[in-house]
Amino acid sequence: MVVQRLQTKLIANPKRVILQFFYMNKQRTLNIINRILSLEEPVVNEILKGVYDEFLNRHKWFEETIISHYEKVKKNIKNNKSLSNERKLLIGSYFSKEYSIQSAALFNPSMVPHPNQDGLSEGELKFVMSLRSTGEGHISSIEFKEGIISADGDINLINDSPYSIVQKKIKYDEEEILSKKLSFTKGSKKDKEDILESNYKLSFRENSLLSERVLFPNSPSELMGLEDARFVKFTDNEESKYYATYTAYNGKTFRTQIVETSDFRNFEIGTLHGAMVQDKGMALFPRKINGKYVMSSRQDGENLFLMMSEDLYLWNKSVLHHEPDKSWGFVQLGNCGSPIETEKGWILITHAVGPLRKYVISAILLDLEDPSKIIGSLNKPLIQPNELEREGYVPNVVYSCGSLVHNNKLIIPYAMSDSSCGFARVDLNELLNELC
Repeated sequence: MVVQRLQTKLIANPKRVILQFFYMNKQRTLNIINRILSLEEPVVNEILKGVYDEFLNRHKWFEETIISHYEKVKKNIKNNKSLSNERKLLIGSYFSKEYSIQSAALFNPSMVPHPNQDGLSEGELKFVMSLRSTGEGHISSIEFKEGIISADGDINLINDSPYSIVQKKIKYDEEEILSKKLSFTKGSKKDKEDILESNYKLSFRENSLLSERVLFPNSPSELMGLEDARFVKFTDNEESKYYATYTAYNGKTFRTQIVETSDFRNFEIGTLHGAMVQDKGMALFPRKINGKYVMSSRQDGENLFLMMSEDLYLWNKSVLHHEPDKSWGFVQLGNCGSPIETEKGWILITHAVGPLRKYVISAILLDLEDPSKIIGSLNKPLIQPNELEREGYVPNVVYSCGSLVHNNKLIIPYAMSDSSCGFARVDLNELLNELC
C-alpha cells in the first residue's frame, strides 16, 4: 500500500494577528486616559496618524474595533461626549493590543466537505479544514481554511485572507439552556453559572471570509484554549449539519465541548455531560446507528472506547473498544477524527504512541451496523514522522483530527510535530484490502 505525501504544506504564520482589548486596572486606566486628555488636538492627530500608518492595513474593521475598545473605558472620562472622534480613537488604540494566534504553532487539522459545492469542475470537491492555532502563552484557537480536492486527489487552498477576526459571544438565556440542554442545569448555583457562560453563540459577518474567522476563547472554561476540534458532517433524516467536539482548557482542568454549525459563519457552542465525558479526543460518527448517537473516545488516557447515547449532549454509556496491541502503540491509542463510512465498514483513523513517545497514524475497520466489532486493523502504521517531520514544538509526532474520502482516495490532513501541517493520500481500495 502506497501512502503519498502531498506537496501542500501549512506553516504557522506569526502575521496572523487579532485585535484584542488591552485590559489594565482602574488606576492605570485613569493614568493613561489623563495623559491622552492632556494632549493638544494637533498632537492627538499626529499620534493617531502614526497608529493608522502602522496598523490599519493589518486588520479588517480596524477603526471599528479600536473605537469599541474606547467604549469599554469611556465611563472613566468626565464629559466624554465632548471629545473629538480622533481623541476617542487614540484612547481606544492605547487600550488595544495585537495577539498573534499562530506565533507558536499551527497543527491538528480536520477536513469536511464544504457546505457550498457550487462552481466546481467535474470531479472536484470543495472542503473546509479546521486547524488548531497556538500563540503566546500557549493559548489555542480554532481557525479555518477552504480548498478544493481535484479529481486526482490533489489539494488546492483557496480564498485565503491576510486578516483574522474574532467575534464576541452571544449568551444563551436560561430558557434556551433549558429548552436545548435540560440535563446541564442540574447542580449547584456555581455549576449553573458555569454552564450559562460555557454555552454561547457566535455570528460572523456575511462579508467576512471563512479563512478570517477565528474561534477564540470566550468563556472561563476555555480560558487557555479550544483544542483539537474534530469536525464531522452529520446527517440525520436527510438533513445535514456540522459538529465538532473539542477540548476546552482553562489552564488547570479540561472539559469536552461541542461546536454546531450549518454554514461555518454562525456557530453554537455547547457542553457535553455525563459519566463518560471524562477524557479528551471524542469523535462523533457521521450518522446515528440503531437510533443512537455514537462516539469514539478515550476514558482512561490509554484505550479506545465506544460511547452510545440517545441525547447528543448526555453520555453515560461506553464499552471498551480497542486496547494497545501493536508495539508501536503500547503506550496509548486514540482516534484521529470521526469514522468514515464505506461499503465494507467504518474506517477509523487512529493515532498510537510508542517508544520515546513517538506518535504514528494507523487505521482499524469497524462493522457498519455494530461498530463495537473490529473487522480488521493494519499491521504497520499508515504515517509515521520522517526526518523532515520529526522536529518541532513537540517532536516525533504525526496527528490528525479528521480525514475524508473523495473519488476513492482517502485524504488525511496531518500535523507534523505540533508545528505545521501536511496532507497524505491513500488509495481507498488498497487500504480496505489491507484492513479486511
